[in-house]
Amino acid sequence: MKKILIFYAAYGGGHFSAAKAIKKYLDDNYNVETEIVDCIKYVNKILDRATTGAYNQMAKSAPNLWGRIYDKSQKGILAHISSRANKMMAVKIKNLIKEINPDIVVSTHPFSSQMISYLRRKGKIDCKLVTILTDFAPHDQWLIGHEYTDAFCVSNTKMEKYLIQYGVDKEKVHTTGIPLSEKFSQKFNKSEIYKEFNLDETKPVILFFGGGEFGLGKDRTLQILKSLIHNLPTYQIIAVSGRNKRMNLGFNNIVEETNSKDRVRVFDYTTKVPEIMSISTLVVTKPGGLTTSESLASGLPLLIINPIPGQEEENAEFLESHNVGVWLKKKDNPDTVIQELFNDKNKLEKMKENTKLLAKKDSTKDICRIIMSLD
Repeated sequence: MKKILIFYAAYGGGHFSAAKAIKKYLDDNYNVETEIVDCIKYVNKILDRATTGAYNQMAKSAPNLWGRIYDKSQKGILAHISSRANKMMAVKIKNLIKEINPDIVVSTHPFSSQMISYLRRKGKIDCKLVTILTDFAPHDQWLIGHEYTDAFCVSNTKMEKYLIQYGVDKEKVHTTGIPLSEKFSQKFNKSEIYKEFNLDETKPVILFFGGGEFGLGKDRTLQILKSLIHNLPTYQIIAVSGRNKRMNLGFNNIVEETNSKDRVRVFDYTTKVPEIMSISTLVVTKPGGLTTSESLASGLPLLIINPIPGQEEENAEFLESHNVGVWLKKKDNPDTVIQELFNDKNKLEKMKENTKLLAKKDSTKDICRIIMSLD
């Protein structure tokens, strides 16, 4: 029986979601022993609280600063500092590797990939390493020590080409997509979903994500929701505020103000994203890697709002360049963008068609097959 150790780090939710999807599929479909670990929390809980707290606060309050750090960390002194720090943290991770003795380590964050590749280079551990990149644009931090990684799983062919040009052996690079819950491959009874959310089955639905815990651009987000309600009177909207009380209150206030209770449903949180996406026409969201992958797998175009500078802005550029998303930027008038998008029915239909070229519904299955193929 193979032992598989899955690492993630809690900087945003996508790394953990990817790790969970991989673990569940492996447990359900293979005779394996798996364990999932937050690599930074394991190394030092105080460090974890400090660094994840700093990331969350910076992404919320100083996103442009985070964007500059993200960009600078690819090369130069910040990249060197990050690499050195991960080498030092690898000493602690080595103890866990020795204790569990995994055959394969799966990493959904660059920090754990760097730690494991460093330990392999030094001959301290003997296991295979699979790295899963969880965005739509590459970052060089993922590739440090790539010679000691056995497989890279990426979301699209552009990333595949970048890795190969960087120097990664092409036999190691697999365009699988980002791991998704198996629910995105299921068929749903759409009539039941309409009833569950008290929606009119004869009217189209828009799924609106308000930015979650970061609550990025609150006033702008509320402006966009109001614009959707005003410009699309025949559409129903499911608005998800995330665990952000101020955003949730703002959503509800807009519903009252616009007298739209009959067609707007507000939630702070839902576990029914695959179900809601199955009845939706469009997703309005910031372009995190996971939500983007879920939308594409569901055949849904995206109206992109409030991307965090750095990886999310790069995701937004990728989606626009492949004509599956429209980026509503700070300088744009929401009314104008929404009217242009919905007045041209061919545009939405073409975007929906294009999602088929990028969607990877079987991403988790394909990644697990690659993992299990390693000797």
